[in-house]
Amino acid sequence: MPDDIPDDVAASLMMQGITAHHFVTEAADIQPGQIAVVHAAVGGLGQKLTQLIKARGGTVIGIVSGAQKADTARQAGADHVVLSTGAAFVEPVLDLTDGEGVHVVFDGSGETTFCASMSVLRRHGLLLYYGAVLGAAPVVNLRELPRSIKISYPVFRDRIPTREALLRHSADLFDLVRNKNLDPGIGHRYPLHAAAQAHRDIESRATTGKLLLLP
Repeated sequence: MPDDIPDDVAASLMMQGITAHHFVTEAADIQPGQIAVVHAAVGGLGQKLTQLIKARGGTVIGIVSGAQKADTARQAGADHVVLSTGAAFVEPVLDLTDGEGVHVVFDGSGETTFCASMSVLRRHGLLLYYGAVLGAAPVVNLRELPRSIKISYPVFRDRIPTREALLRHSADLFDLVRNKNLDPGIGHRYPLHAAAQAHRDIESRATTGKLLLLP
């Protein structure tokens, strides 16, 4: 670890930070001027995705589940914030893009948003699906994919397949932190004996950012 990177910053970056960095540089390869939807935009991964997309010149439409989270999404860099559960984000996103749709959707929600995420993609857009927090994704008939869109499911072992990849991703993340382009987004610190409370807080969906357990 570099001497100028505090341990708590490194702890908050190494999993979600490398995941987000892989998503925006290799899985989706965000380019200047592209528009992306980020689901759960105030979560630890969502905030990092937002900041990394902005650092690469993209525009972010952040999806949040409640009004109390909107300011946090904006502070992370979201250009637009949409309050939505389920598929309610479709119309606002299409309105924001004059009906054209976005280039990329980052969706870790699953069943409740998967089809709606496909519907807000423009021609040749990419749905980057990375989990099933709210139910497994539906079975997709390739012949029914609209507008020649693409779907990617980046698996963990491809994010850091070699030590060289680990060093490359982490070095870029640390540079972004040094240059104030990436906030590690530590939401709360808990003593180790309060681990059960940390889990309850996560399950309540009332938390933002990365939660750390301190020995």
